[in-house]
Formats: sequence, structure tokens, C-alpha cells
Amino acid sequence: MAEIDAATAWVGLGSNLDDPVAQVSRALGELCGIDQTYLLQASSLYASPPMGPPDQPEYVNAVAGLLTTLTPEALLDALQAIEQAHGRVRAGERWGPRTLDLDLLLYDELRLETERLTLPHPGLHERAFVLHPLAEVAPDLVIPGRGTLRALLRDCPAGALRPIGKAGPAQA
Repeated sequence: MAEIDAATAWVGLGSNLDDPVAQVSRALGELCGIDQTYLLQASSLYASPPMGPPDQPEYVNAVAGLLTTLTPEALLDALQAIEQAHGRVRAGERWGPRTLDLDLLLYDELRLETERLTLPHPGLHERAFVLHPLAEVAPDLVIPGRGTLRALLRDCPAGALRPIGKAGPAQA
């Protein structure tokens, strides 16, 4: 039987509805339940102002590193299933409030652009709420097509982003 190579994938987590700290903490636990996937590490939680319409609550964000043998598309399917279990509705306005947002940020060094998925995530390099938590757990990371995480951080100050602690007990 052929051995399947595992990939390291990075996922951004965010929520600003229905107890965002609990939403992100629970989702971190649920990442452990994805078939053929193991949670390697998770950043602290960070509070950030909304990226979209300003008349919404602030976000709670984190990033998680996963080791997986799933394809990027299968991992995306699993992430979207977790979002739906948290009541995520995709019919709303772009960057509007949400119970849970799980973005597949990176999948090894893969560069991919399909109708459903772009890797690395197209906004990753300019979002403090992704770069700073990512730097906490993987400071030496290289973003395909963008350069080192350290260099990207120099051009993306934390601004109003602030650490708010570790995720609480995960309740999958």
C-alpha cells in the first residue's frame, strides 16, 4: 500500500456573533475531528475591528496549523461543514457579521486558483488579524508568491489588533 504524504495546512478562524470566543474555541476543537487531519498548533485569540461594514461587533480571530492527508478541496469541504454547524449563512453581505469563518490560508507551498479555492488565500498578505497570529505560531513561514512572513509583517502593522488570551476549553 502506498504511503500518502501529509501536508501542513493553515486555517484562519474568525467570529463576531453569538459569543465569538466560544465559537472560535469550539471550532478549534472541531478541527481535531476532521478525518485524516491533526491539529498541530493554534495561536492565541485576537480581537480586531471588522474589515467590512463598520456597524458590526469586533471579531475574534486565531490561526491553526493542521497536518492532513486530505486534498485542499476536501479540507475546504470539511471546514465549510464546520461553519454550517455553527450556523454560518453565506447569503449575507461581503465581510458582514458571521458566527464562524474558516479560511484555508495555506496548504504546504501549493499555489492554486480555481473557482472555489485560491491558495495562498488572496488577502492573507495584507490582513493583520491573520499575519500576527500566524507569526505567533510559525514565525519562519514563507508565503508562496509573497515572501517571508517576517517581511509581510513589516508592511502590516498590528493597528487595533490585540491579543485576548488562549482559546477556552474546546467543546466539539
